[in-house]
Amino acid sequence: MAGIGRNDPLVIGRVVGDVLNPFFQTTSLRASYGARSVSNGCELKPSMVTHQPRVDIGGNDMRTFYTLVLVDPDAPSPRQEVMCYESPRPTMGIHRLVLVLFQQLGRQTVYAPGWRQNFNTRDFAELYNLGSPVAALYFNCQREAGSGGRRVYN
Repeated sequence: MAGIGRNDPLVIGRVVGDVLNPFFQTTSLRASYGARSVSNGCELKPSMVTHQPRVDIGGNDMRTFYTLVLVDPDAPSPRQEVMCYESPRPTMGIHRLVLVLFQQLGRQTVYAPGWRQNFNTRDFAELYNLGSPVAALYFNCQREAGSGGRRVYN
C-alpha cells in the first residue's frame, strides 16, 4: 500500500491535518451503504446512511484485531462510534464523516468515550496505544435539503 501524498483525497479534503496525521495505508478499507460504495469525497444524504455501513477490511489473518472509528470533525460536538452506529444528522453545512481504521497490537477492549464533545482521534489512538491508522475513508454529508458538496480536485 502507499503513503499519503499531497494529491491524495484525504489531504485535499483536509482529513489529514484536521483529523489525522500523515500515515501509510497498509490495509484496504471499503465501506458501503446499501448499494452505494463510499469513495473519498463522495456525497451521501442522511437518508442514505441511516443504517450502519457494511465494512470490508483486507487481509487474511483472522488473528488480527482492528478498531474502526467514525468521527464527524465538522460537528459542534463530533460523533465517534466504537460499538454502536448512529446515523449522521447534520443540521447545517457540509460534514465530513471519516472512517479511521487502526490495527490493534493485540486483543484488547476499546471503549467508546463517555463524553463525545471535542473528541480527538489522535488522543483516542494514544489512549489505547493504537499507533497510526492503517486506512481511512471519508464522505461528505449534509441535511436532506442541502445541495452541492465539497469539491475534490485532482
